[in-house]
Amino acid sequence: MLYYEISGRGVIEIENLVLDYNGTIAVDGKLVDGVKELLTQLKEHVNIYVLTADTYGTVREEMKELDVEVLTFPSENAGISKKKIVMELGGHKTLCIGNGYNDLPMFNECILSIAVIEGEGAYGKLIASADIVTKSILDALKTVLNKNRVNATLRS
Repeated sequence: MLYYEISGRGVIEIENLVLDYNGTIAVDGKLVDGVKELLTQLKEHVNIYVLTADTYGTVREEMKELDVEVLTFPSENAGISKKKIVMELGGHKTLCIGNGYNDLPMFNECILSIAVIEGEGAYGKLIASADIVTKSILDALKTVLNKNRVNATLRS
């Protein structure tokens, strides 16, 4: 579990990390270099779930070396599917990272959200609803691993 003590706001406990695949941890269907190493570090603290409609058909191959849960669903209603998954995991103990329009429903269900502006860009309204915004997935994952970064961004 990850614990973040946010000055003036209390403690956030994270048991699950939910990641969008395409546009967030992968660009054009391929994992961003450095993601595997950071997810390996995070696996020591949280349960990791990768959510995708698998547009490029690459997620299983790209994720095969990591022991994380990969959940796929039809591209229609992807946002609803992601929201349901976060609700089932318990949004009050889940951190979500994403970049797209269909990530907005899961952001509204989780305790902490990070919008990523990676190579494919990010949905503007998602950025406005995120707790934290980073310029890359590597920055997002490093922030998750660094309690001081989270506190500095979210403190009152």
